[in-house]
Amino acid sequence: MSLNRRDFVTRSAATAAGAAMVGGLPLVTAAPASAVEPDAQGDLQAASRRPVKAEFTVMGTTDLHGHGLNWDYFTDAVYTDKASNAVGLSKISTLVNQIREQKGRHRTLLIDAGDIIQGTQLSYYFARVEPITAKHHAPKHPMAEAMNAIGYDAAALGNHEFNYGIPTVKAFEKQLHFPLLGANALHAKDEKPAFKPYVIKEMHLGGGGRPLRVGILGLTNPGIAIWDKANVAGQMIFPGIVEMAAKYVPRMKAAGADVVIVSAHSGIDEPTSYGDQLPYPEDASGEMAETVPGIDAVLVGHTHKEVAQRLIVNKQTGKNVVLSEPLCWGQRLTCFDFEVEHDKDGWKVTGVTSRVLNSNTVAEDPKIVKLLTDQHNKVVAYVNQVIGTCKVDLSIAEAPFKDVPIIDLIGRVQVDAVKAALASTQYGKLPVLAQAAPFNRTADIPAGSVKLRDAAGLYIYENTLEARILTGAQIKDYLEYSAKYFAQLAVGAPVDLTKLTNQANTPDYNYDSVYGVSYDIDISQPVGSRIVNLGYAGKPIDPAAQFVLAVNNYRANGGGNFPHVAQATKVWSNSDEIRNTMIAWVKAKGVIDPADFASVDWRLVRAGVPLF
Repeated sequence: MSLNRRDFVTRSAATAAGAAMVGGLPLVTAAPASAVEPDAQGDLQAASRRPVKAEFTVMGTTDLHGHGLNWDYFTDAVYTDKASNAVGLSKISTLVNQIREQKGRHRTLLIDAGDIIQGTQLSYYFARVEPITAKHHAPKHPMAEAMNAIGYDAAALGNHEFNYGIPTVKAFEKQLHFPLLGANALHAKDEKPAFKPYVIKEMHLGGGGRPLRVGILGLTNPGIAIWDKANVAGQMIFPGIVEMAAKYVPRMKAAGADVVIVSAHSGIDEPTSYGDQLPYPEDASGEMAETVPGIDAVLVGHTHKEVAQRLIVNKQTGKNVVLSEPLCWGQRLTCFDFEVEHDKDGWKVTGVTSRVLNSNTVAEDPKIVKLLTDQHNKVVAYVNQVIGTCKVDLSIAEAPFKDVPIIDLIGRVQVDAVKAALASTQYGKLPVLAQAAPFNRTADIPAGSVKLRDAAGLYIYENTLEARILTGAQIKDYLEYSAKYFAQLAVGAPVDLTKLTNQANTPDYNYDSVYGVSYDIDISQPVGSRIVNLGYAGKPIDPAAQFVLAVNNYRANGGGNFPHVAQATKVWSNSDEIRNTMIAWVKAKGVIDPADFASVDWRLVRAGVPLF
């Protein structure tokens, strides 16, 4: 049933306020004053009426994605990029230590906004190769060990926490020395929290007043229900960010929170990638700040963007809410700098600002490096296994605007896997196509020896493979939707590659080409009218013909909101990652030869004239 979000917010807030009055923490009472002379007592009373002012800092990271050290497991080298950024908790630890030294540790907190345990071969290894879910002698997760050592106070769940299934994220939670928060991560059977919704931390800031109570609310992304459907369907549900903030902020206030910070794995106001498949937006931190009263600051995650400070006025209170998103992978550390005041009515916030610190300005913390060295070395050995050879260098650099062999390799691997799986079924004679996207713009398979990390760098996500039935007409619709990735460019207009792609805020992972058909994309035409000369086996495609589309589970479940595929008949699925299917394919073949799978089957054109 479709939900009316405004009604739900109102009902949730009212229910929460009532419930919190019963379940709140007991009042803290002051110890009786000692007997003093009348004049002295008057002086003390006057002093006690003067507000006590204090400051504290809440530091935050987000989207660490398995980056424990400043290392790139795909290139087997210290991480580097064009902007000379650095990554990893080892760098973040040094920044955190500096802030604690400046402010006093008792005047700081450290939180995270999710997507911790997926993204590098370090995190993959301890989810799949030596999984932390092992019943006997389960290894410690390196991200848990590092975050515990640094001294995090809380973290929110990210959507990628569920890539390996609920048992893995629960095992990770047990290894943490701080709460993993998710107020909108609920058990499907009774809609009760599957993770702790919030935590209230006491800070002793001096002045003789009671401790300041800082409430930290954790919220994750509703899109988990789509993106990791196979892992969570029937077990967990993920209501909206705004709705659950409206429910829990009053509870936190009633439980004694003087300050409320939300750690939200949800961008500020980006378009929702899954359309109207869910009644909740993907990136709702801005809406939450604007509509839910009582929030002082929001640590934003999910979008992998750097936002040092964004101020949003709450419509009900008229007060500014401060939002900040540090750049992903440990490249930045957010600092929320609070000014507070204590008087006869208790603590109140008088000022908040935010800033970000660059982790490339400091050295790695040797304590964290030493802590993770053994696990790091184990993973380095794993990713450097030789799995085959390649006749020529295969680069992905031009994949966003050209049909290149390295993307055809992904398509061929997927087609072969699906054909083999369906060979003895009723679908065995249907033609098989495959979607693929340029996930990683730096991927490269070198000529000569091919190592496991080369394949892992090409397919960086933990996607699995499915097979869906689509018609020729639906394939065309699918390609038309994908082609919104390109800017419209008039015939004769100059081509600027920096502006050609990623239109409508479309990330590279949501641009699909389809292996097995041929077509032109006429970018002189508007979105929806760009696919021309669509053919299969040298002939124009039959709109009514049936095809099997090999497609990753993210796309099959509705990720990116591509037409038809989520509703299409599923005829096969595989629980193993596509990356592993690729590795097995290379091992079986021994040699990667583009002559076996590569051809130029799509191109960008303007009025029939190729762009390149």
